[in-house]
Amino acid sequence: MLARLTAVLGAAAAIACVPAAAAHASDASVTESYLRANLALVTAGHNHLSSSIAGYRGVLTHVRSSCPHAAIRSPQNPESTQLSNEVIGAMVLSAGNPDRPAIATFLRAVRGMHWSSASVTHAVSSYASMLAALYKLSVPDLCGDVGKWAASGYTALPASTLSFVKVFYPNWVALGLLPPGIGRFESGSARGIARRAEGYERQLTDTEATAVETYGAIMDTLELNP
Repeated sequence: MLARLTAVLGAAAAIACVPAAAAHASDASVTESYLRANLALVTAGHNHLSSSIAGYRGVLTHVRSSCPHAAIRSPQNPESTQLSNEVIGAMVLSAGNPDRPAIATFLRAVRGMHWSSASVTHAVSSYASMLAALYKLSVPDLCGDVGKWAASGYTALPASTLSFVKVFYPNWVALGLLPPGIGRFESGSARGIARRAEGYERQLTDTEATAVETYGAIMDTLELNP
């Protein structure tokens, strides 16, 4: 009887271990797939860096040629802040235009990915949703929107500004995400992929920091207060 009970308990323990092992294998597999998709995304950003910089600088060139001083003597208030956010959105989307095919590929690759960790699954799903919402937007007509605000006597923002900022600001994310907690699911090869992506992500973040000067020049050219 004892021998039979021991055998039964041993078999039960072995069966109980199967889901955990399967989950571990599944987590490792989906993690490597995600990290490869993320690396492809940030590699595209790295490869397009010169074009992206030219894109956001092009917003300044356009404002200087098409609508300098468009917000002259405008107030500094919540409406000017909304237009300041539209300036940022115009820069972000102009910089990101070369990356749109890579973004679409990334979104297809990560759709439906799932981990045994709810927090990792949620982080990836939320990031993908925000990236998709961000790049459904078109570059706004900044000169036209500032001109409409000025034409109202600086009393009413155009609907186009309100609808743009409502989507842009809460969904503004950078290219690339290594969600907290994903490291514990990385295999040896996956760790190498993640480290390569980290290097590109730092480069992209550093480049975004240099865009602050261009943002200031756009605001000065428009005579718009943040």
